[in-house]
Amino acid sequence: MTDDSVPMGQFADSLRIFAGSSHPELAQEIAAYLNTRVSEIHTERFSNDNLMVQLGESVRGKDVVIIQSFTPNVSEHLLELLMMIDAARSASARTIHAVIPYYSYARSDKKDAPRISIAGRLIADLLGHAGADHVMTMTLHSPQVHGFFPVPTDHLTADEVFVDYFHTLDLSNAIVVSPDIGHAKRASRLAKSLGIGVAAGDKERQSDDSVAISTIIGDVDGRDAIVFDDEIATGGSVCELVNLLEARGVGRIILACTHGVFSGPAIARLAAMDKVYEIVTTNTVPIPSYKRLANMRVLSVGHIFGRAINCNLMGQSISSLFAFWSEKWIGH
Repeated sequence: MTDDSVPMGQFADSLRIFAGSSHPELAQEIAAYLNTRVSEIHTERFSNDNLMVQLGESVRGKDVVIIQSFTPNVSEHLLELLMMIDAARSASARTIHAVIPYYSYARSDKKDAPRISIAGRLIADLLGHAGADHVMTMTLHSPQVHGFFPVPTDHLTADEVFVDYFHTLDLSNAIVVSPDIGHAKRASRLAKSLGIGVAAGDKERQSDDSVAISTIIGDVDGRDAIVFDDEIATGGSVCELVNLLEARGVGRIILACTHGVFSGPAIARLAAMDKVYEIVTTNTVPIPSYKRLANMRVLSVGHIFGRAINCNLMGQSISSLFAFWSEKWIGH
């Protein structure tokens, strides 16, 4: 057991961790933190394109943790997760915990056009119907998505690792900037814990990869900016905001997000922004080497999920992982 792991005690033999194909590296980190291993699964693709998933060892009477992030191919990874949950239920697992570090369907949280599905709620229902007893996820795009799940759900935050990292930097002239007024509360909490100010952009989304930010509300002139968002997908929002910040005469710009999706033109857009000093994200989704720019830093959240799993299995309160913004961080 390493210094970064926890003893599982009486639960060591009852725990079984399985990893879907979306992010095996994060699953290994979580298992190492819990001082255990990732159990094998076997998948097969039949000639008619049907998928078969088999758990590699008995889970009868065991506490099963299945780790799967919703990364491309999202539909494939979703189906694989549902089949793993169903297999564990059919094999008489005692409890089934679905760990979904990046729940991409959280962006589909309302009916904003005629005759569309509120997919965030639909997928949450499917997880419950498949047999999940409990869900863990991180930094949902919209907080109300938490209420979509029909089973107990832990909505974790990655802000702990951001605060630890940003406290290593010179923040004497810094301000946290949210690209969207609607998400300014999250940026405000980070700013408060760092002891600095906050500003927000007035954003209007025009399409999946295009946004318009008409103005920035707050005093950013001549400041260093930490642009903080839940995710960066195509990079449209942050590019628009960086252009406005440059026009306002900001100094150093750092981009920070929990989910570094970096889809479509994102990497090309980010690489072209000379004013951006650093891009800070986490490993809720895998970031392959060809997407890792020279100024990109990836922070691990494996220990946060490990602590949450440990608390659940030990019957301990998990509130400390939600109520992160305590006095010990303010002015730290």
